[in-house]
Parts: sequence; structure tokens; C-alpha cells
Amino acid sequence: MLKKFGLFALALVMAFTLAACGSGSANNTSETNGTSGAGGNTEAGGTNSESAAAPDGKAKEKIVIKYWFSWGGKIEEAKKHLVEEFNKSQDRIEVVAEHQGTYDDLHAKVQAAFAAGNAPAVTDLEIASTGVFGRSGMLEDMTPFAERDAAEVNIDDFIPGLMGNSYVDGKLYGLPFMRSTPILYKNVTLLKDAGLDPAGPSTWEQFEEYARVLKEKGKTAITMPVDIWFYEAHVFQSGGQMLSEDGKSAAFNSPEGVAPVEFWKRLANESLIKIPVGNEAGATADKDWANQLSAFKFGSTAGVAASLEIAKGNNFELVTSFMPANKSYGVPTGGCHLVMTAKMSDEEKEAAWEFIKWMTSKENTVYQHKYTGYLPTRVSAVESEELQAHFKEYPQFKVAVDQLEYANARPMVNAYPEVAKIIKEAIEKAILDPNAKPQDTMNEAADKANKLLSK
Repeated sequence: MLKKFGLFALALVMAFTLAACGSGSANNTSETNGTSGAGGNTEAGGTNSESAAAPDGKAKEKIVIKYWFSWGGKIEEAKKHLVEEFNKSQDRIEVVAEHQGTYDDLHAKVQAAFAAGNAPAVTDLEIASTGVFGRSGMLEDMTPFAERDAAEVNIDDFIPGLMGNSYVDGKLYGLPFMRSTPILYKNVTLLKDAGLDPAGPSTWEQFEEYARVLKEKGKTAITMPVDIWFYEAHVFQSGGQMLSEDGKSAAFNSPEGVAPVEFWKRLANESLIKIPVGNEAGATADKDWANQLSAFKFGSTAGVAASLEIAKGNNFELVTSFMPANKSYGVPTGGCHLVMTAKMSDEEKEAAWEFIKWMTSKENTVYQHKYTGYLPTRVSAVESEELQAHFKEYPQFKVAVDQLEYANARPMVNAYPEVAKIIKEAIEKAILDPNAKPQDTMNEAADKANKLLSK
């Protein structure tokens, strides 16, 4: 009997705060936001069928399935285009694509639809939520499909660094789709005007040096929301981890986990960086960068194409680079898988699998990378003549691919979405409260996190 998603798990899903490829959800500041789309009713499994004429003149049933997705702007345009192309490519399956807002919005709607018996057949799923959804019984184990179609799907062709969040307890629940890492976006025009070398900054120390020069020129180095994705990156850069190896206790209150908070607090206190809070924090960061009030921004590689358009429209030069290193470089991966929901008929599962295979093919990963900036998820795509030529013309797109050498999978324990919220609140308190000490606030957060992680 399929387990129902309990109230606690629902709270975790709805509390989850991603981009991103970052911010909201762990990636909500790192992806392009959009408004929620309407989702109509379907039969169980998010599918129905319609009649289509067969060559012999007899009616045959076309499988109709729903695909729910997140984010607007160029991301939405790319996804809708891919769905249209899939529908044109064959006459057996019709996919209906429906926009559902942010990852948080989408996750909550999928959970509610699953409980009501009308979940979409295929949906985007932010990678750190794979554990929660997979263990709840909401997702179909795709291992048998991948093994059966091993030559066609070619799991080994997916970039290894992007597969860490695809498996839960040895079962394959998602295929990498629009995946991301945070990168550093630089307004090279501002840097040159300030007499700074546009090749940097490559370390935290250099970042602080650049910030002091920019302040003298009346500019802010960066407007940065307190984003769990960016924090994870800084912890990895310091040689730390978010959780213990077994995932049962917090590790972010270690010296490596406290270092980013101390660094941000000190720079914010000296007005070298700006840290907005609240629901509009991510939008504020983007606006400050677009309006050339700040020289840098941290953001998902998913935003490269859109950011190039902004830079061109506002007449400044954009260059991307690795996020600055502390002890080393380091970033989390982000973005989404394509997953298949459970409780469908065999026919519906086959239709969903065909769609997922098509969407994650080499050709389509090339398309979505060039259109948005999301990482090309396949080795064959990266090595293709088309992308090699693209990287030469637009090196801003290649940075995230090269940075994968330093990428880490995000924690997938069931409690992590709630833990991420606790961490975010602790960091904001540490930075905004002049009497708060970063070590103390992170210790308090770790105590709260441990109660959730030990269950």
C-alpha cells in the first residue's frame, strides 16, 4: 500500500527555501521567478486519452499526460518549446505543460494533487527534495526503465557531478534536466572604471580588497540575499560540510561553517556589501546589479542568457567566473530533475518515460543550455562541436561547466528543507543583530537542526 505523505513531510516540502543553479527555496533567488499557472483536473496519474486516427482508419487512443514545471521568463520559454517539439515528434503521446510558479509552489501543488489522485505524470523536482519525495512513495523508481533502455538513455553519459542527487537508497528517481551551480557575475565596466583587474577576484581576500576600492568609488561590491545555496558554497569553499556523513547531525556550526557568516557580517558592518532580507531580497540583488549599483552578483548559471541581455541593454560588459575561493573553490549543484509520479498505469508510465528520455537527450540539453545557461547535463553535449563553438563565442556559458570540478551534491535527508530554513534565519540574525555572535547563532541553529535530523 502506497504510503501517504504525512503532515510533517508536507511541512518540509512547503518550508523548503533553493537557485540556483539559488534563493524562498534553496534556489529561489537563483532562478527566474514567475507566477503560478492554473492546473486543471485530470484522471488519476495526471493523464487521460483522446482518440486519434490510425492508418487503418480505426480509432486509437492517444495518451495525454501532464507535465508541471517551475520558473518563468526564458526558462519557461525553453520548457514550453521542448514540449511543443516533443508533441510534434510523434503521434502517440500528448504532453500538456503547466507552469506552477517557484519550486516551493510546485512541490506543494504536486503533493496536494498526489493526495487527491490527480498528480501530473511528470514534474520538475528541485534536487534537494528528491529524498523527501522519493521516500514518501510519491515517485516512481525509474531504475527498471533505465536498465531496460540502457543503450538509449546512457546513464553514464550524464556528467557524474550532476548524478549525486538522482538516487535515493540506491533507486533512480530523477534524470538531470535543467541543472545549475551558482557562479560570480561581474560588471567588468565598473571594475575597469574603478581601476580593478577584471580577472579577479578569485579569493575571499581579493573580494574584500575589491569591495574597499569600489566603496571609495561610491559603488557596492555585491548585493546578496541570505541564500542557503550561496551559504552552502561558502561552507564548501572553507573545507566544511553542511551535515555529518550519516546525515544525522549538523556540521554547519563548525569553524568552516561559521567562517562565511563572520565574513559576511564584518563586510556588511563596514558597508562593503549589502544584505537585504525579506521576500524581495533576491529581486533587490538583481535590480542593484542590473542598475550598476553593485559590481557583482552571485547567481545561478541558469541566468547567463538573460543577464547577457541585461548587460547589453544597460551598456556594460558582463564576464562570469568561479565563485571566489577560501581554502579552495567549492559550490553546490542545483536546479531540477525530471521525475515520474507513482500510481500510474503501465501505459501512462511508458508515456512519461518516453517524454523524460526525450527531454534529457543530448540534443535537447544543448538547446536548453544555449537558450538559458543551465548546465549541459551530458558529456556528449559538452563535447559536441555545437557547444564547443558556442563556448568560444560566449565564454560566460562555459564557466559553470568548468566549475563542476569543485561541485558537491546537496543533502537529501528528509529534514533538510526545514533545516535550511533554520540556517537561513540564524544567518540573518547573526548579521542583522549587532549583539549576535555568529558562532552562538549557528550553535543554536545546530541544536534545532539536530532535533529534526535525529528523528
